[in-house]
Amino acid sequence: QVQLVESGGGSVQAGGSVRLSCAASGYNYRPRCLGWFRLVPGKEREGVATIYTTSTNTYYADSVKGRFTVSLNNAKNTVYLQMNSLKPEDTAMYYCAADSRRFGDNCLLVRSMNSWGQGTQVTVSS
Repeated sequence: QVQLVESGGGSVQAGGSVRLSCAASGYNYRPRCLGWFRLVPGKEREGVATIYTTSTNTYYADSVKGRFTVSLNNAKNTVYLQMNSLKPEDTAMYYCAADSRRFGDNCLLVRSMNSWGQGTQVTVSS
């Protein structure tokens, strides 16, 4: 499995921006995909954005399209989530995740990932 360490969370006012970082380590073969998920108390964890490491194709949840951007720096083994035009409903614990297997399902799905970071809180106030 892959070790993942997130950073960059915090508190921001609605309309503001936050950038999350996730440093990946502990693997011999580059993960198939890296993604960002979020969890709100009382709700299920949901996929926010994902990037496939070979193609660099990106996919987003409908709720964040046009506002969030996921990117990858292969040299630094780091994936980023740039979050703009934040809304109070974006408040959540954000988790970085990876799938280290060679083949798998849609990387916006929780079940597709086999490695998780510890999470970083993002709070958006109105």
